[in-house]
Amino acid sequence: MAAPPPVPLPLPLPEDDGRVRALLEEGQLEVLGRIPWASNATMLAKICHDGLESLAVYKPARGERPLWDFPEGTLYRREVAAYLVSEQLGWGLVPLTVARDDGPFGVGSLQRFVDADLEVTAFELVERGDATMPLIAAFDVVINNADRKAGHCLDDRSQGSGGGRVWAIDHGVCFHVEPKLRTVLWDFAGQRLARRLLDDLRGLVAALEGELGERLTGILAPAEIEALTERTEQLTRSGRFPHPVGRRPYPWPLV
Repeated sequence: MAAPPPVPLPLPLPEDDGRVRALLEEGQLEVLGRIPWASNATMLAKICHDGLESLAVYKPARGERPLWDFPEGTLYRREVAAYLVSEQLGWGLVPLTVARDDGPFGVGSLQRFVDADLEVTAFELVERGDATMPLIAAFDVVINNADRKAGHCLDDRSQGSGGGRVWAIDHGVCFHVEPKLRTVLWDFAGQRLARRLLDDLRGLVAALEGELGERLTGILAPAEIEALTERTEQLTRSGRFPHPVGRRPYPWPLV
């Protein structure tokens, strides 16, 4: 008797649901096509595992465009590192992201797909006073995000999937040791961070000196982990969002 066809993964499911992680880490991966507006090779994929299926975003290392300031073949690792930092903070900003070495185009990152309203960007969310945006702004300071475009903030609450929240995606150009923060979220510059955020950041520093630091070893370079710790400590000490510095504080294009 033939096996029954897979059924769509029931959503919303929490990110820590074992079925979601098993799907990404062990599921059979089928590339459906390339997402055309991405600068690096970014694939929409279908994953199937244990009778369930879902969509995911697959970013193979071999499809990364060489950059003069980031080591070649490391962007997919930074996607995974961003997820780990977000989870340690307890902010749940980044969709579940894992590394896969058995993808159709080789090693790369695989991230849970977010079915979002693409008409809503960071600009609209900031204007509405969405409570997630200060979290993303602080997160970007910590991970030294060199490319926070407005379209890299996704709101899936009107789509009825993914848990109903605002997500942050595209973290391939983060964690550089040199200051490279480029973001559309400078609206918060100079504002105080909420006490809860500061407590979470202090917890991140402690984790970087322990288990999280060990998990990031091999994903990021030792100097990058050290710089991540220093940025987090500095943000905690100042208690305020930084102001733009340098000649290029904004990404391009903005969306």
